Amino acid sequence: MATKVTRDGRIVLWEGASLWTFDVLPQGEQRVNRMHTHHAFQLTLSAGGIANIRTPDSLIEGPVILIGPDVPHAIEPEGRIALLFVEPESRAGARLRHLLGGVPIARLAPDPRFEQVLARVWDAPAPLGADVAGIGQEILQHILGHEEAEAALDPRILRVLHWMEGRDGESAALAEAARIACLSPSRFSHLFVEQVGLPFRTFLLWRRLMRAVAQVSRGDSLTAAAHQAGFADSAHFSRTFHRMFGLPAAALELARSDA
Repeated sequence: MATKVTRDGRIVLWEGASLWTFDVLPQGEQRVNRMHTHHAFQLTLSAGGIANIRTPDSLIEGPVILIGPDVPHAIEPEGRIALLFVEPESRAGARLRHLLGGVPIARLAPDPRFEQVLARVWDAPAPLGADVAGIGQEILQHILGHEEAEAALDPRILRVLHWMEGRDGESAALAEAARIACLSPSRFSHLFVEQVGLPFRTFLLWRRLMRAVAQVSRGDSLTAAAHQAGFADSAHFSRTFHRMFGLPAAALELARSDA
């Protein structure tokens, strides 16, 4: 979506997911973006606007559309819309795959709560990034259904998470994390997925993406943000971002979100 047709954009990430919200100005017959694919599941939601999806052979009308990973599609947006991306390897991703039922794209049942919850993104004053992430998590919970309250994290996993908090953009090796947890690498990997809902390496990738997005939102260049987040360079960050979301990292400059 180009700057000239989009306003009030927000992009917020948390571990394993991301919420993008836009208010797209009317464009007549020129609403179609190019066909693309991406690694993450995508939930396309109307927040009062038009959120249709064009595939190579059909048009799927909103207001709630679920797209599987690596499925070619283009968005036909107008007005307030939201894109909710979910990591396929996550616990939520596994449930979305089940919800698709073996088809690449599915139109889900509309729910008035979605538009009501998403409307808070456009409140004045603008909500903080953490509050926008909470909105995305609430929407995802509505779609997937409520789960029983999760037990407190295993102390060994908590030790690793606290250790990682102090490392900022530095790399973290699986073997080193397993040592801090006092577990073998294989046992640590299994316990981490069980407790956190993401494989350790995937969790690290989302943390790096989160940090890079936060840095760009604070005004850093893509190059500076990439280095701060532990990517080799801006090209590495851009490739990773594009693979996950199907859009160039320059899209971040269209939507300044606060982390």
